[in-house]
Formats: sequence, C-alpha cells, structure tokens
Amino acid sequence: EGALYIDAVSNQKLTDEAVGITGLKNPNSTAQLLPWLNSRLTEPLNDLQKATVEEALKEEKMQENVRRMLEIRQQLGKTSIKKYVAMRDSRCKDGRVRGLTQYYGANRTGRWAGRMVQLQNLPRNYLSTLDYARKLAKQKNYDGLKLLYGNVPDTLSQLIRTAFIPSEGHKFVVADFSAIEARVIAWLAGEQWVNEVFATHGMIYEATASQMFGVPVERIAKGNPEYSLRQKGKVATLALGYQGGEGALIRMGALDMGLSEEELPDIKNRWRQTNPRIVDLWYAIDRAAVQTVQTAQPQGIKDLIFSLEGDLLYGQSFLTIRLPAGRKLFYPKPFLKENKFDRPAVHYYTIGQNTKKWEVDSTYGGKLTENIVQAIARDCLAETLRRIEARGLQVVFHVHDEVIIDAPMDVTVEDICGLMAEPIPWAPGLILKGAGFENSYYMKD
Repeated sequence: EGALYIDAVSNQKLTDEAVGITGLKNPNSTAQLLPWLNSRLTEPLNDLQKATVEEALKEEKMQENVRRMLEIRQQLGKTSIKKYVAMRDSRCKDGRVRGLTQYYGANRTGRWAGRMVQLQNLPRNYLSTLDYARKLAKQKNYDGLKLLYGNVPDTLSQLIRTAFIPSEGHKFVVADFSAIEARVIAWLAGEQWVNEVFATHGMIYEATASQMFGVPVERIAKGNPEYSLRQKGKVATLALGYQGGEGALIRMGALDMGLSEEELPDIKNRWRQTNPRIVDLWYAIDRAAVQTVQTAQPQGIKDLIFSLEGDLLYGQSFLTIRLPAGRKLFYPKPFLKENKFDRPAVHYYTIGQNTKKWEVDSTYGGKLTENIVQAIARDCLAETLRRIEARGLQVVFHVHDEVIIDAPMDVTVEDICGLMAEPIPWAPGLILKGAGFENSYYMKD
C-alpha cells in the first residue's frame, strides 16, 4: 500500500515536471513527446522504447532540459511497479497470495511458469540499505525516499521482492542450485574436466579461463593481471553452452563487460576447443533427432532416447525425447526441411509467443541441448521439492532453480543446501550444490 501511494505521488510530480519542461498536454504520449525531443536532438530517435532512451542518455552533448525529459520518460515507464497492483489484487483474505506458479507452464521444458505477480521476472535489488528503504515505503514517506535514493520509481522497483514475507514466527530460507545448467550439460556430455571442477573448488569461470588461455587457475585471482581473463571465462560459460556464437556473447553482455567485438570470435573458438565433448553432444543430439524423424526408428544417445510417437490415423505425431528421470519432451507434428544453412533440420508445430496460434518452428542440436538441460534441471528441482516436503517444510514459491521456504526458526540454510546436494538416483555422477540465505523478507542475495 505504501509503494502504491508513493508511486502515485511520484507519477504526478514527474508528470507535472514534464509538462513544465515541454509545455505538452500529455508528455507521457509518444506521439507528442517524440517530435519535441527530435527537434532538440542532433540524432533523432525512432521510438521511445527502453533501450532507445538508455542509448540516447549516453550522449554527452545534450541540452539539460532534454536530458532531464529523457530521465523522466525512463522513470514514468517503469512498468515493474504494476506488480504491486497484481499483489494487491491477488491477495486472499488471510494475507496470502496463491496460484503464483503453473505446473508444466513452459511446454518445451516442463518448467513451472509464473502467473499473476509473475515471479519469474522480478527486478533485482542492488540497494545496500534495503531495510531502511522498505521502512520508508511502509510509512508512505515519498520525501524520504526521494531525498535518500533520488530515483523513486527505481527504488520502488527494487523493493518489489521485499513485499513477500514469511508467516508470523517464521523466516524465509532461500536456496538455489549453483550453476546448475553448467553442471548438467557437463555431466550429460561427459566433459570430465568441468565435472572435476564442480567436484573440487567449483570456480568454473576461473577454471574455464584457465583452460581457454593456458594460464594456471591460481593466477586468475584478484590483484593479478590474469584476473581480467575471468570475465572472458564467465561470459563464455554463460553464453556458449548451447551452440551460440558471437551474437550469444553480445546478448549475454560481453560488450557491457568491456570486451570488444573483435575479441568475440577468439573467445568462441577457444571455448569450443576447451569443451569438445559438449560440442560433440550438440551434433550427436542433432543427428539423433533428424534420424528419428527420417526413419521413425528410436535413437539412443547418452541417457536420452529419441522416438517418433503418436496416432498417425488422427494426424497426432510427436518427436519425443525421454529424459534420464523418465519424463519426455514433446515436439508436435515433426517433419524435416532444410534450414537457412541448407541442412536438413527438424521442424515442428508450436504456439507462437506473440501470435498465441499454432505455427511452425525449427530446431537444431544446440537448441535441443538447451531444452534437454533445462528440463533435467527442472527435474532436479522437482526432486528437491519432494525432499523438502518430506521434511515437513513448506515451499511457498520457487523461481527457476531457487526455492523459498516459509520455515520455522530452527531450520538452517545448511539443512536445505544439504538436501539440494544429495545424489539423485536417476543421475549418477551429477554433482549438485546449493547456496542460500535466510531473511525476514524475500530479496535477491
């Protein structure tokens, strides 16, 4: 309630300031604001989308009133504040909100999907004084937030997670799997050096950089010149596991990390040379999928079984991939067709994200690998949820690979991380690890 009150005050003050600067009737209207801005900018803008405004603000030579108007536009466009409205509207009489995750909501991997408040895309929090900002919001103290933090909408956005609190006499114990996708893909591919890293020190970014550039891993430490290589190891680990290239590195923030575009091909090539078994896995999975659709004969690779299933009489056919846990992934009405690289590729029917209608999509080894790895990670989470329930504890929600438990005060983070690290019967040799914290409200640690 405090956040919604402060947001209303903030919106009114920002709108009044914008009217004062521009003289426009509705400065929040793109149709009105864009011509006003372009008449005062050396490089006209095509739109006022978030990324466009961010890029425009990097320009050093700009009229001060124009810069301020772009900043106001940024703040007025903070849509994450709507999550407070969703919380208020979906809260039950007892103060709890229910139905926040839909079982098997992601049809490609079987992961849970966010509903109502959409917990899957909550803004991160970076404030070092979350407690105090939270207190000011509860007091509906707009002036205090403005004085201490400057950007009120951004501060409210960072406080969204903290609106979730445990029941009386309890605390939140929050834990997630550390680098689970990197662990699963290395286990599935048999990339032994990566498995050994996770079985020992676990510093995968440093170890990857060490392998890529032939530098002893102990040299990649703060204070040493070789420490700069860690960034390359990190972005490569995060971006390249699913057959991505330079574009994937850029999307993962390589340029924002200070890397140059010229460096990216070398990073990609070094990572692939360092992880030959993962590279082999992409192509093996691609061949298995194509051959299954081509011959209608099952294909086995690692702990996966590719099959063509369905009732052809009624036109219901699926390419299925049986996972190590026994669950299957489904690709409806598969057929082969050449892709943009003139190679035969599996095409299938799927519901379009934007159209919400059935349409044809294509896939390839790296993309199938991503589906499989994320699905196995989902099954690891499901095993952990069962273990937590067996302990008599209540998981109130979970986000991606993170569980949030409304726990009695005697439950520790170590207890939950211990459950997450226990071996999984259907994944012998897969080394998992949990990390977490406890708090009186939810946050991003």
